[in-house]
Amino acid sequence: MAVQQRRVSKSRKGMRKSHQALKTPKTVVCKQCGKPVKPHRVCPYCGYYDGKKVIEVK
Repeated sequence: MAVQQRRVSKSRKGMRKSHQALKTPKTVVCKQCGKPVKPHRVCPYCGYYDGKKVIEVK
């Protein structure tokens, strides 16, 4: 079983955790309504995708 041989320094711990930060979600502007939406998904506000009406939105 692996046992830690010496303490991990704050610098080494920080370097290891530097890739764990939360990233902002990517968004694009809907061509129909102009609201920000996730790319490659149907717009939840107007129901359009790739210039075509896909779903009916209330």
